[in-house]
Amino acid sequence: MQQLIRIPSFSKEEEGTAQYLQQYLESEGIVTERSGNNIIAWSKNFNSAKPTLLLNSHHDTVKPAAGYTFDPFDPRIVDGRLYGLGSNDAGAALVSLAQAFVHLHKEAIGCNLVLAATAEEEISGSGGIVSVLPALGTIDCAIVGEPTLLQMAVAERGLMVVDAAAYGVAGHAARREGANAIDKALRDIAWLHGHRFEKDSDLLGPVTAQVTVIETPNKQHNMVPDLCRFTVDIRLNEQYTHEEILQELRQHMQSELQPRSMRLRSSIIKADHPLVRAGRQLGMTAYGSPTLSDKALMPFPALKLGPGDSARSHTADEYVYLEEIRKGIAAYIDLIRAYAGRDSRHQV
Repeated sequence: MQQLIRIPSFSKEEEGTAQYLQQYLESEGIVTERSGNNIIAWSKNFNSAKPTLLLNSHHDTVKPAAGYTFDPFDPRIVDGRLYGLGSNDAGAALVSLAQAFVHLHKEAIGCNLVLAATAEEEISGSGGIVSVLPALGTIDCAIVGEPTLLQMAVAERGLMVVDAAAYGVAGHAARREGANAIDKALRDIAWLHGHRFEKDSDLLGPVTAQVTVIETPNKQHNMVPDLCRFTVDIRLNEQYTHEEILQELRQHMQSELQPRSMRLRSSIIKADHPLVRAGRQLGMTAYGSPTLSDKALMPFPALKLGPGDSARSHTADEYVYLEEIRKGIAAYIDLIRAYAGRDSRHQV
């Protein structure tokens, strides 16, 4: 964990951590493959007759937040806390999943295991999990390692970012000429602010939409702008598709609307799925997560679960408790064994 923190691994710049992870796994006698900055490993005695469980987490990080009181690449342990960039998101989950895989990959359990330490999660990039899915073969379900306080995030919100453009007519501000594009944009923004999407989710609540950027190309104060652009951040529940939300917006807004992507969809794993049932047997609770992960890009059932607390992610002086990592390793081992049909508990 400390070594991973020492190696900068911003999204699209994960070469160093990819090399380190590959070397570490191979030092444990595990055969690996590298695709870009993604590291993949399969359990021994892979049997196509068994279900296959994917263990996935990411080793890229965001840039350090302002306000760090120490070097974010200098890991330090103080009062049981391990400090450093990426320690909580998602280093603790990645390390715990890797240790669980090392512990179990030779065992004759009732499922195959695939470990994928992937890149570009923080930007939902094309060089991350989506680039390696075809090489993984048939996956029945997945554990996605993210900080959830070791509770089961069975659902998570989707994301759609929409770029909006309101058009007017340029004119001289003193003569009250033209048609102000800002006024048109503000009418749309006011409607959006007061609108409530009808279908709520028991796990994720309502769809939310927030305007996060607004600008005009004007560089001078005395010109009525003929263009105003704004950006809308929309967080979807599982009751809506991106297409349905976009259609509803276009019915009521006058601005031109262009979504950046339609692929980050809300996802949910059913309450009676064997992986969720196994978690409940171990005393884990289920909830809906407001944050996005690579779970959104997986075409099979996936459970988001891991040590650490999402509230610490992307913050200055990021940290994780050492005890959380220890419990994370044990929880993953127990969950995998319970899913595979074994009830034994692992002690760390």
